[in-house]
Amino acid sequence: MRPFLTLLHRWFGLTIAGFLIFSGLTGAVISWDHELDEWLNPHLHERASQGPALASLELARQVEARDPRVTVSALPLAARPGETLAMYVQPRRDPATGRLYEPGYNEVFVDPTTGAEIGRREWGQAWPITRETVVSFLYKLHYSLHLPEMGGIDRWGIWLLGGIAVLWTIDCFTGFYLTLPVRRGQNPNRPAAVERQLARGWWRRWKPAWKIKTSGSAYRVTFDLHRAFSLWTWALLFVVAFTAFSLNLYREVFLPVMSQVSHLTPTPFMQRKPNDKHDPIEAAVPYERIVRQGRDEAARRGWSEPLGGMFYNKRYGIFSLAFYQPGDDHGAAGVGPPRLYYDGRDGRLLGDHQPWVGTAADIFVQAQFPVHSGRILGLPGRILISIMGLVVALLSVTGVVIWWRKRAARVSVRGKTAALPAAYPAPAE
Repeated sequence: MRPFLTLLHRWFGLTIAGFLIFSGLTGAVISWDHELDEWLNPHLHERASQGPALASLELARQVEARDPRVTVSALPLAARPGETLAMYVQPRRDPATGRLYEPGYNEVFVDPTTGAEIGRREWGQAWPITRETVVSFLYKLHYSLHLPEMGGIDRWGIWLLGGIAVLWTIDCFTGFYLTLPVRRGQNPNRPAAVERQLARGWWRRWKPAWKIKTSGSAYRVTFDLHRAFSLWTWALLFVVAFTAFSLNLYREVFLPVMSQVSHLTPTPFMQRKPNDKHDPIEAAVPYERIVRQGRDEAARRGWSEPLGGMFYNKRYGIFSLAFYQPGDDHGAAGVGPPRLYYDGRDGRLLGDHQPWVGTAADIFVQAQFPVHSGRILGLPGRILISIMGLVVALLSVTGVVIWWRKRAARVSVRGKTAALPAAYPAPAE
């Protein structure tokens, strides 16, 4: 068993190492994506105008009037003092070609007092990388590698990294097992006292695996770093690996498996198949009506949080209304704000999302992104995830170095062995 797991750990590790270096380093950065973006691009996020803000839906109409090729798909419904209002837009379908327009941007920043457009950018743009797009470039690189659409499918990178996360999850267990010392088999002829002493010795032999011997050779220090950091952070490594798999293979694998384990309450998005992106479902119901219905429904339910933002998904034809205080849209501690879902064709209520409410499977699914990002623990969780990103990169680099040094040693031994017959010819008979 041990030789097989050693081989498995080696090749799984070599397969995923390069991907985990990128994912670890980018993950350490994007834990602070909004703060970094605001620091790099104050010209997009800050406004100098004073006075009361216009209604967000009126500002959205102005954005669409300036460029009829786009519709506003997501926007906050309240502006924060001193800040611009950021809206996401999606392209309309060009009636001449039957395909979507290519406006070259998907995010617009407007002054909520004057309605003036402050700037535009393409969130997640692969090239060129600019100060305005570098944070979103790293964010998208983290989960998709920016692999382009092929064969009408734009999820190749997401699926690839989902597969890498599956290997990583399995490798967490093989790596842990290999840190354990070889256990001596029990002997019925040995006295019980001797057996107990041997058992205590097993734990003593495992203790060095948790330490780093800084006085050793460079190879020994590298090996100790790899093993000790893996052991001390094992639980977090497993959690990050598993949630990476669940997020990237969410509809393809994770949800079907969860449905078999426990009852999973279907969401409106689970009950519909998405349209092709070049065949969007345009909203037939005015945004104002959906906002009014959402506020009335939240009041009827006794929800205390105000309606903070709305999003319309054109591929599913579903409105999502989120209830939070201004500024909490980036995610406070927990599993996200309560939501209401409405049909984009007729405006009927489709369902809701309430944090920490539902079956065990529902709550487990809710927790995947907040756990992966660390936001479930607020600021301490984000700090922890940033540190874990660096640890993942460290383990990947040290693992490759260990393999390379062992490989070089094996090649050297084989070379010396092959030279033996020439150096020491067999005696003549």
